[in-house]
Amino acid sequence: MTATERALELTRAAATAAVDKLGTDLVAYDVSEQLAITDVFLVITASNERQVGAVVDGIEESLRGHDAKPVRREGHREQRWVLLDYLDLVVHVQHAEERRFYALERLWRDCPEIKLGVDERR
Repeated sequence: MTATERALELTRAAATAAVDKLGTDLVAYDVSEQLAITDVFLVITASNERQVGAVVDGIEESLRGHDAKPVRREGHREQRWVLLDYLDLVVHVQHAEERRFYALERLWRDCPEIKLGVDERR
């Protein structure tokens, strides 16, 4: 089993929106064979709390244009690690410190990485 076309469409749209709001170090994993609850994890870094919020807002606005609303949203109040659950796609927007500390890539590095086709501006 692999990620659905819908999940890939949402992932690429979310990645583009994140980069537009200066999110960095984007990585997406196809977790469909390991998890029954979602197809893709998208992890994004933001340099501060305000930027975490901007990236999250940009992703939500972009995915609304794809008729997608998160069924769950966690961590928005603290703006350090916000999780957006779109069922087929779970987006993790992490403050740079949380990204280094939790290193989600270590947990999912055995999963296939999805090429996002976005150009990160640094």
